[in-house]
Amino acid sequence: MSRRGLVWLYIFTDITFSVLAWALFFTYRKLYIENAPFTTDSNFYLGLFFVPIFWITLYYIIGSYRNVLKRHRLRDLGETFLISIFGSTLLFFALLINDEYYFKSDYYLAYFGLFIIHFILALIPKLTITHRIVKSIHSGERGFPTLIIGGNENAVNIYNEIINLTNSPGYKIKGFISTNGVDRELLDSNLKYFGGYDKLRSVIEEVAIEEVIVAVESSEHEKINKIITDLDSKNISIKLIPDTYDILTGSVKMTSIFGALLIEVNREIMPVWQQNIKRIFDVILSVIAILILSPVFIVLGVLVKLGSKGPIFFKQERIGIYGRPFNIYKFRSMVQNAEKEGPQLSSTNDARITKIGKFMRKTRLDEIPQFFNVLINDMSLVGPRPERQFYINQIVKVAPHYKHLQKVKPGITSWGQVKYGYAENIDEMVARLKYDILYVENRSLGLDLKILIYTVLIVVKGVGK
Repeated sequence: MSRRGLVWLYIFTDITFSVLAWALFFTYRKLYIENAPFTTDSNFYLGLFFVPIFWITLYYIIGSYRNVLKRHRLRDLGETFLISIFGSTLLFFALLINDEYYFKSDYYLAYFGLFIIHFILALIPKLTITHRIVKSIHSGERGFPTLIIGGNENAVNIYNEIINLTNSPGYKIKGFISTNGVDRELLDSNLKYFGGYDKLRSVIEEVAIEEVIVAVESSEHEKINKIITDLDSKNISIKLIPDTYDILTGSVKMTSIFGALLIEVNREIMPVWQQNIKRIFDVILSVIAILILSPVFIVLGVLVKLGSKGPIFFKQERIGIYGRPFNIYKFRSMVQNAEKEGPQLSSTNDARITKIGKFMRKTRLDEIPQFFNVLINDMSLVGPRPERQFYINQIVKVAPHYKHLQKVKPGITSWGQVKYGYAENIDEMVARLKYDILYVENRSLGLDLKILIYTVLIVVKGVGK
């Protein structure tokens, strides 16, 4: 079964068994707590519909449906236990606290009955599916296309350690790329040699690499930092080989008793549950914004059309998360064919900007069609502004750390946009970059809220650059 299929299997079983859990709890409450005959009512049927949605939302928020091939049974046990306690508590106070019982202890029976029934029925199918996934990975049936970077003794040792493990950790090693020449022992093995470090990006794309093991000396900090920076814009798991110092200082965090000794580079600043809540808010607020601003859409559309020849909307290819291109949408604020002579950044007194375009840029109203970009998951409400590949190539020459921005989704508004506004040249793009880097390395729901508030103030005051 494909990864997407496994995700839907988890969702399907969560829905099915939460429906069953609610039906069993309702029966338990009627027969054993209320000592009444089992009868269904509107609350029973409403619960069959809304309670599963409630549980699915909780599981989504904590990231249960992400990286399903990397689930393990202990994680299933811990997640299901904690979510069952949290969810049962919410349901109890929302739906059951007003029930009238003869004895105070009946409230405890209702709460613990709800918790135990859901916990058991939710855990069993999860453990069953996860067990089959883990078994398929350990047997080598499933795995993650893996690339080794390095051609020295470290690379040879880690390669031999992985292929000699009794239970496969899931690394399907496709070959290696050298950084300081090539070790003959690696070349003499069955491991494919892809070439020097300059081939890294092309190999990752052509072979669909998902995991990278950096097998250079841990003392070569500059080289390791460059490799991690170069991989930052890719959705790839990075592993490092620790040395004795790393182990003694507690830098190595083991997650698998039988796996190879590797450090996983964790680049997630924002916890998974915050990322998922951010996505839920993105969708809800975008739908609300589109509904509320629909009259503004119509008025601006008419003004843009009457103001100059050309289409109402402007579409342009930008680069999003992990370097993926997408089409961004705006209200057209410039004359038609404004870039007939090639890519050009706008300036404050740019003659190509129309009269209505100047107003829209100051109030950021030209950006509101991007709420549709948010709905289709190309963008977020808050995130670094997406650029064109033409300008990214120039920025990277001056500021290679720009690649850090591509590990998050671009946004309608950003810290750099709030502090700096539209950039008129490469130097200003680089100057704005520091704010966006600060955002990426410190992102949180609280910071997103602050940026949204400041953006609203800019729109209301019309002081945007």
